Formats: sequence, C-alpha cells, structure tokens
Amino acid sequence: MAHISVSAAEEIIDQVIPCLDHGFVRLIDYMGSDESIVQAARVSYGKGTKKVRQDRSLIRYLLRHGHTSPFEMVEFKFHCKMPIFVARQWIRHRTASVNEYSLRYSKAVGDFYIPESENIRFQSKSNRQGRSEETVPDDLKQHLLDVILAHSQRSWQDYEELEAKNIARELARIHLPLNMYTEWYWKIDLSNLLHFIKLRSEVHAQYEIRIYAQAISEIVKKVVPLTWEAFTDYVYNARTFSKVEMDIIRKILESQQAVIDWEQIALDNGLEKLEAQEFAAKFDTENDIA
Repeated sequence: MAHISVSAAEEIIDQVIPCLDHGFVRLIDYMGSDESIVQAARVSYGKGTKKVRQDRSLIRYLLRHGHTSPFEMVEFKFHCKMPIFVARQWIRHRTASVNEYSLRYSKAVGDFYIPESENIRFQSKSNRQGRSEETVPDDLKQHLLDVILAHSQRSWQDYEELEAKNIARELARIHLPLNMYTEWYWKIDLSNLLHFIKLRSEVHAQYEIRIYAQAISEIVKKVVPLTWEAFTDYVYNARTFSKVEMDIIRKILESQQAVIDWEQIALDNGLEKLEAQEFAAKFDTENDIA
C-alpha cells in the first residue's frame, strides 16, 4: 500500500502552536491515518470485514472495546518547548521516544515561564497535588511574580557568568530553576498519545500541561478525525461506574427523585468523601471536549 498522507495534516506540518509565554508544539512528521488503523484491523480480522463495517464504524468498535494495537500503527513526531517542570510530568508517559535539548552540549536559552496572574491559586485542601479555586489577594500574587522573576533573572546572570569563566556546562547549569524552558523531539504512537491526552487534558491535571495537551489535541483531530470522534465519545467524555455506583443509580431511577444531590446520596450509601465527590463529578459535562 502506498504512503498515506492526510491533506489537513499536511497543511499544519511544521506549524507552531504557541503554548504559555515562550512554549510551543509543532508537528514534525506523522505516519498513517484513520485508513491505516482500519487496514491493520482488517488484516487481523480477515476477509469480509469491510462489508460488515465501514471505516467509521470499525474505528468506533475498536475504541469502544478497548483495542489498542491497530491504533499503534499511527505515529506522531512533535517538536515541543515547555518549562522543565512540565517536562518532568510529561516524561512520566514512558511509551514514547524522546530526544531533549542537552545543556551539557549546548548553551542554555534564557527563557523562563512566568505564570499569568489569573492562574495563581492557593493549594487545594482536597487535592494534595493541585490548586484550589480560592482567590489569591493581588498583593500576594504580585509578590509571587516578583520572586519568580527575580530568581529567574539572577539564576540566568549567574549561569552566563559561569559560562564566561569557562566552567563546564554540565556544572554551570545545575542551579537553573524548574521554570526554565527546555525543548525536545517526542515521537509516540496514537494509542499512547490518546492516553496522554486523556490524563493531561482533565481538569485535575496541572494547568500548564493541559495547555500542551490541548494543543496536541488540535493536531490529532487533523490527522485522524474519525479516531478523534470515537475517542471523545467512548473515552474522554465517557463515564465509568463501579458496582456500588451502579447500585446507587438504580436506586435513584427507582425512586424517581426530581432533585438529586449525587454526592450526599453517595455518602449515605457508604462511599468515602473523595469517592462521593468523584461520583458526583461524573454527572458534570462542563469539562467535556469536542
């Protein structure tokens, strides 16, 4: 079969999608399309499959039933620039090939992430690794921004001074802060890329990495539109329920209550506080993606 190209994808090859203040994502290359997925699936299913299911139906079937190998036939290669603390979260998705800009070999670029004022929040009391919605006073916001900016500028001045004195780059870099930007090439198959988007687009993910997941989502939509449609229907915007939760839903349906406090009902039926909150959140569509 000839090399597959997608016209919508070809239009965005090498196109920079800005992220945060100095970051970006751009598609360097891709291999495959929706057609590659159905081709791979039909090889394993044998003759006659196409008569039963057309491409869209087959892709939706594969996503719905948790098949992964056909989606591994499509690959993406990205060039990304992000703060180091975002990269450290990102790299936890280990099913990818990564080549990062080396500060041992090359001189650092003095770009530092400074958060926007509206994204500064207090520590969440319920989520140990996230921000709350509680408003931070303007004077405290400004203090944080001043601290970050001053530390960024000082660390860069120190780095350049050490460089000028011919200190080895592998040593001159070690005091640089986590808000400094790094770059890498990142190659990943579609199955694992969808898993990345699922986790890093959710409201509980850190704001800064969500920006990158959203940018990558726009690229995926162009390359594999049928898969993206199925992914949003059956994975991202889908909800799963435990046995206990299903029992609660049955009780509600049988009672025909007009007003439902899902969290309180979950607590009344033995769920822990966090479980009850997560259960109630499943009925909120505000964070669904298109």
